[in-house]
Amino acid sequence: MENKQILHDLNDSQSSLPLRGFVIFAVIAIAVGVFAGFLFSKTKKTTTTANSGKVEQSAGISDKKTFKDKAEGILKEGGIEGEGNFHLERPGGVSQNVYLTSTTVDLTPYVGKKVRVWGETFTAEKAGWLMDVGLVELLK
Repeated sequence: MENKQILHDLNDSQSSLPLRGFVIFAVIAIAVGVFAGFLFSKTKKTTTTANSGKVEQSAGISDKKTFKDKAEGILKEGGIEGEGNFHLERPGGVSQNVYLTSTTVDLTPYVGKKVRVWGETFTAEKAGWLMDVGLVELLK
């Protein structure tokens, strides 16, 4: 009777090529998925103004459930004693200002315009209200 071997040695050169191809495919698929998700999460409504060309009607992450705090007013540059890079001027004077920073959206195109912002409130030492903005919307 013949002696047949049940277990066989694996040849490393044959098995590494399919594994390498799978890893490359997985990395590319993940990168494409992340890029597509980022593009779809952005709102791209634009409006034209005489002063600054095109300004997006809204910008940021359109997830008002995550960003529960909101405020509106005229967006101005400047924070208060190192807190915030921008602020919203609201009726009632300086004590009603909302000081803003943003890790997700560039607020610069909205300076001087009436906007509504959604974000997360943070504890501040100088500012009465300090918010990290996740979504900005241009108001008429």
